Order: sequence, then structure tokens, then C-alpha cells
Amino acid sequence: MDRIIEDVLGAVECQDWPRLKALLHPYLHWAEPGTAIRGRTKVIARLAAGPVPAAPASYELRDGQIYRWTAQP
Repeated sequence: MDRIIEDVLGAVECQDWPRLKALLHPYLHWAEPGTAIRGRTKVIARLAAGPVPAAPASYELRDGQIYRWTAQP
């Protein structure tokens, strides 16, 4: 697993929202089965509600931050 994915999942698990915010792009595209969310604030709210997501099937970086996260089906 790539380091940035480990960092994101670790931040969510520890509920370290400031650290997570630094890892996620402001215009983040987040896709899970049956759900698509756009924007870092909305994604952090979803992650705060739980559960911790699994590693993504694919992801894209922009400016060193997660820009697109596509969950495994």
C-alpha cells in the first residue's frame, strides 16, 4: 500500500482531522459503492461518521494530495 494511503487511513482511524485535511485536496472526488461526494469538507464529515474505509481500488494525486479516491466495489 502506498504511503499516502496509509497516512489517510491512519488519520481517519485516529480521528486526526487536521492531519487528514492536509492529505486531501480541497476539490476531492470521493466515490464509494452507491455514493459520490465532492469536496474535502463533505468527505471529512462522511469519514467522521465512520466506518474507516478500506484502501481504494484507485486514486489520483494532485499537488501531493489525494484528488480522487475510488473505493473497491
